[in-house]
Amino acid sequence: MTAGAPAGKPPVKTLIAGVGNIFLGDDGFGVEAVRRLGEHELPEGVEVVDIGVRGVHLAYQMLDGYHTVLLVDATARGEEPGTVHLLDATDPATARPQATALDGHHMTPDTVLALLDTLSAGTEGRRPDRVLVVGCEPADVAEGIGLSEPVAAAVDEAVGLILQLVGAEPTPSAAGPHTSERNSPSC
Repeated sequence: MTAGAPAGKPPVKTLIAGVGNIFLGDDGFGVEAVRRLGEHELPEGVEVVDIGVRGVHLAYQMLDGYHTVLLVDATARGEEPGTVHLLDATDPATARPQATALDGHHMTPDTVLALLDTLSAGTEGRRPDRVLVVGCEPADVAEGIGLSEPVAAAVDEAVGLILQLVGAEPTPSAAGPHTSERNSPSC
């Protein structure tokens, strides 16, 4: 331990979770983005996981003492395919689905967050202080493997945004003109 290092204070825990189904075209955006994120050096306390379609697992993992959770997923918001969005989903009072479907292979981030609210109320688990969604406008979510051209091009942009959010050094190619930031918070 160095003389100037604070003693006993663990690093802030951040979870970056790639969400999506690689068998539904652009729905695999989150999985591909976290795969590419794994090629970068991340600060201490940052954990990257490929959740895929395991929404129930994600909800339980989010109760594991994380300060910040970044969900990376395809998010249809009515913009041009390949547009990257940054959304703040921290407030549990925001609109959530009324019925939480426990079909682990079809849970959207909204459904996961609704389940998280239920789980944190019924357990000793602690809800994350911040929940952000780095999303990309899909072009095609029909059956098939592989991202469409605009969504594949947006992966590097999303990786650059995530690196910025966690305080890592973004690569020069990871920033682009398609970013649409909504409530652009930093971790």
